[in-house]
Amino acid sequence: MSFIARANLALSVSLTAFATLLSPLMTPLLMKVFASEMVTINFLDMMSGIFNMVILPICAGLIFNLFAFGNKTIRSKSIQVVSYFAIVIIKNILNNVGSANWLEALLKGIIFDAFIFIVLPVALAYLFKWLVTDGKDLVSKVLSFISMLGIAIIIVVITAAGRDSLLEVGLLLIFACLMHNVLGYSLGYSGSKLFKLKEQDCRTIALEVGMQNGGLASGLALQMGKVATVGLAPAVFGPLMNITGSTLASWWKNRIPKQ
Repeated sequence: MSFIARANLALSVSLTAFATLLSPLMTPLLMKVFASEMVTINFLDMMSGIFNMVILPICAGLIFNLFAFGNKTIRSKSIQVVSYFAIVIIKNILNNVGSANWLEALLKGIIFDAFIFIVLPVALAYLFKWLVTDGKDLVSKVLSFISMLGIAIIIVVITAAGRDSLLEVGLLLIFACLMHNVLGYSLGYSGSKLFKLKEQDCRTIALEVGMQNGGLASGLALQMGKVATVGLAPAVFGPLMNITGSTLASWWKNRIPKQ
């Protein structure tokens, strides 16, 4: 969306990266503060779930890309792999705090996650390089299709599971999601203008604030066993934000920002 809107693409990627890195801490914290009276929130369980759903799969993807398509030195690759292994260790330490036989559970968790998210991506990367030449475009096309298909399946399942709740609060939920979305664009843009940022940066922050990670929200709803209720919000918000976001980006596309 930022690319289409002639916004600051580097800033958009940076903000998304930082938001992703902060999500295991900030999302459980905010849910604990704002939603704990409505649903039961286990801070450490949610933090571990976000690591499993977001952080570790990203690490696995980066490792696959590093060994399948990267031209880095052995030293550079080693530093990155060690960094990802450190993330695995941190996740398992947090996941096993206060558990019985914590050392045994910690070691088992580290070995399992290291195999799934580090060793396996490296092995698949070398296998891919051996079987396919110049396959980066193929990977991008296949994974893009899988991503869209996955989102569609998630929305269908959530909508089917929450049919009764959706019939009861559907219109109100759509209105609430629309207000959330539009206020995000408006406050992101006006707040950036208030701090006298460049027009490109204002557009970027507007999109970053207005558009959210519906996939993560759906995953958390499933983890809490509330996919038919809590899961309805991201199921509605996801398609809605793509309609409003693409409309806003297309409108900005025809308006070249002043330098």
